[in-house]
Amino acid sequence: MKIDKKDFEAMKAKYDKEVKKGKPGTGTKKKDKTNQTDWIFFDRETLEGLLAKADKDPKVGGIQFYFTEYTEETAEKAHPKEGAAYCGQLTLVMCAANLKEKKLVPVGLGAVKAEYQNGGSQCPYSCYPDPTDI
Repeated sequence: MKIDKKDFEAMKAKYDKEVKKGKPGTGTKKKDKTNQTDWIFFDRETLEGLLAKADKDPKVGGIQFYFTEYTEETAEKAHPKEGAAYCGQLTLVMCAANLKEKKLVPVGLGAVKAEYQNGGSQCPYSCYPDPTDI
């Protein structure tokens, strides 16, 4: 699912303020999250769509993953009617990127906007089947 830069920045800021500093993520009503993210699954179509936007050289083009947390607003957008459960959950936001001269450059900086992706299936709350049971 595509997300806009404003939502990405809000999710990144929440993560930076809480989990990145060693604090628990907080959900709605500022309650600590007691059951944090175990895993996230992204389908091949999403990943290949991002890779198609990056440089074709496999040593240059790739995907940049950002650790983030759902805010109340972004959780509701990503998981309608379940937003309260996902608020404060760790998640990943991705964008196509190129590694040039040891610098990572998200694709789309400048005239074209970078495309951020989020979504996928996440445990909790979609923990079936647990990959460790397969």
